[in-house]
Amino acid sequence: MDLRHLRVFLAVAETGTVAAGAERAGLSRATVSEQVRALEGTLGVTLFQRGRDGMALTEPGRRLVPAARQLLDHADAVRRLVTDARTTVRVGTLETLLATRLPGVVTRLADRRPDLRLDVRSMMREPLLRAVAAGELDAALLLDVGTSLGELGFDADVGALEFVDIGSVGLHLTARPGNRLVTAGPLAAADLAGEPLLVTPPGCSFRMAVGRLLGPDGPRTELASVSTVKAWVAQGQGIALLPDFAVAGDLADGTLVPLPLHDPPRPLALRVVWRGGDEDRGVRDALYALVS
Repeated sequence: MDLRHLRVFLAVAETGTVAAGAERAGLSRATVSEQVRALEGTLGVTLFQRGRDGMALTEPGRRLVPAARQLLDHADAVRRLVTDARTTVRVGTLETLLATRLPGVVTRLADRRPDLRLDVRSMMREPLLRAVAAGELDAALLLDVGTSLGELGFDADVGALEFVDIGSVGLHLTARPGNRLVTAGPLAAADLAGEPLLVTPPGCSFRMAVGRLLGPDGPRTELASVSTVKAWVAQGQGIALLPDFAVAGDLADGTLVPLPLHDPPRPLALRVVWRGGDEDRGVRDALYALVS
């Protein structure tokens, strides 16, 4: 069997169509079709049922998928052994987590597997999930809530993705000392009316958390980033729901104060997401570093 044919076979099997497989493999559709037929001829079996909706794996095709991954993993390991090449594992994350959580992951991975190289990309949530689902990223680190992926409120096709929670990020509704709400006792959402609420842009985890805590309606001032929101709160321009890694020092020294709520905000889960069925050893090792 030609390893090139196996790579093309997996590209089509994982994407479901010749067109998408060709795009992933960087080949023309005609070349992909030809290589799939060549592999079927070599094995003497039909690997796909061709239809208007795409390429559906036959039973022999389904059995070949894990075996093909193992063969390609072994071939890559041999190549690395001979060439001293390093496998690149592509991990995406939210910009707010890039500085606060990723450095520790990079350090752990370097200690455990110095032959792996981590390629880190900063993206917004929905492009991040789409990139993992499409195989453009091996894993993602993001924030979410609940027991299923996407309960925070984002809208993306996550059916084939798996996840594990590795920690949490606390949230605090904060104000500048002296704000009229600080000594008002436990507050309900209605008690905040009239106080400027500062938020990050739509699609940001903390903007979504504001909607879950205080509802989607009401006047809000949108600012570009968590750091800008915090600076405005410190200058008395309003109140904001902010993550603990951004305000822990400010709360400790009294620069900012937490507002007492009847129903305090629940922490967000720090969640690692990857594509289901990924068997590449480099990806598994990177995931192990992320989740331990």
